[in-house]
Amino acid sequence: MFALPSLKPTIRKCAFALSAALIAVVSSSVMAQDPIKVGFVYVGPVGDHGWTYRHDLGRQAIEAEFGDKVTTTFVESVAEGADAERVIRKLASDGHDLVFTTSFGYMNPTVKVAKAFPDVKFEHATGYKRADNVSTYSARFYEGRAVIGTMAGMMTKSNIIGYIGSFPIPEVVRGINAFTIAMRKVNPEAEVRVVWVNSWYDPGKESDAAKTLIDQGADIITQHTDSPAPLQAAQERGVVGFGQASDVSAFAPEAQLTAIIDDWNQYYIDRTQAVIDGTWKSEDVWDGIDSGMVAFADYGPGVPDDVKAAADVIKNGIIDGSIHPFQGPIKNQAGEEVIAEGETLDDGVLLGMDYYVEGVQGSLPK
Repeated sequence: MFALPSLKPTIRKCAFALSAALIAVVSSSVMAQDPIKVGFVYVGPVGDHGWTYRHDLGRQAIEAEFGDKVTTTFVESVAEGADAERVIRKLASDGHDLVFTTSFGYMNPTVKVAKAFPDVKFEHATGYKRADNVSTYSARFYEGRAVIGTMAGMMTKSNIIGYIGSFPIPEVVRGINAFTIAMRKVNPEAEVRVVWVNSWYDPGKESDAAKTLIDQGADIITQHTDSPAPLQAAQERGVVGFGQASDVSAFAPEAQLTAIIDDWNQYYIDRTQAVIDGTWKSEDVWDGIDSGMVAFADYGPGVPDDVKAAADVIKNGIIDGSIHPFQGPIKNQAGEEVIAEGETLDDGVLLGMDYYVEGVQGSLPK
C-alpha cells in the first residue's frame, strides 16, 4: 500500500510562521497606536499672550515636529500648591511619558510626584531641584533685561522707570537688577520704581500697577508679569514700555518699544526626541540670547536709530561674551560694592539674588 508522507511537520511550520507573522503585525500595530504622551501644566491661561502662551507654542511645535508619534495634553490656570500636585499626579498616572511643569511654584509638587512615578520623565521650568527623573530648565531672561534697560535709560525723559513685579523670587529680582544696571550705565540719573502684584497673571492688578507708576512720573513701563495689560495702560496714558515673554504689539502698537520673547520650541522638541530615542537624562539647562531661547520682537516705530544701535551692541556683546549684564563694579542699594570692577557675578550668586542694586527705589519684600 502506497503511504503518503505526513503533512504534520509542514502544517506545524506553517502555523508557527503564520503565528509569528500575526504577532509581528499586531506588535507593529500596537506600536503604531502607542505614541509618546507629553503633558504640560500651565500657571496661566493659554490666551494670556505672555508666559503660558509661549509655552503652549512650544507644545504645538512638538506636535508639528513629530506628528502622530506624539500626543500632547495641557492643563491651564493651575494654582501653585495643592492644585499643582493633584494635576501633575493625574498626568503621571494617566500614562504620560514626559511632563513639563512650567512655573516656579510647581517645583516641590513636581519632585514629590516624581518620587512616586520613577518611570515618568519630568521637566520643571525655572526651578533648581532635580532627581534622576526630574530635569530643570530656564532662560537667562536677565540678558534680555540688560538690552531693554539700555533702551529705557536712553529714552526716558522723566528719569523714572516703572517696573511691575510678580513675586520677589531671585528670578524676578535678578531681572530688575540687570535692567537697572544697564539703564544706569547710559543714564546714571535714572531710577527704577517697583510695584509688586503678587501674581503671575492678573490683568486688573497689572493695569492698576502701571497706572500707579505712571502717576508717580514713570514715562516707561516694564514688567515681569504675563498679560498685555500694563502696555495697554501705558498706551492709554501716552507712555511707552516693553512686552514680556511675547510680542504684544498687537495690543499696544504705539507703546511697545520691543518685547523679550521666551522661545521654548527647540528645547521642547529636543527633550521629546530624547524620550523617543531613550537618551533622556536629568540635567539643568539655562540658556540665553545666544541659543535663541531669549529673543526679541521687532523695534517699535517710536525707537530712534541710535537706541536701536545701542541695543544691538548689548545683544551682540552678550552673544560673543564681551558683555555680561552683571559685570562690576556693582553696588547694592545701600551703596556697598558687591562685585569689583572687571569681575562678574557667578551663576550661584545670580540664582540666589535677594537684594536690589543701586538705582532701585523702595525696599525688597521678604
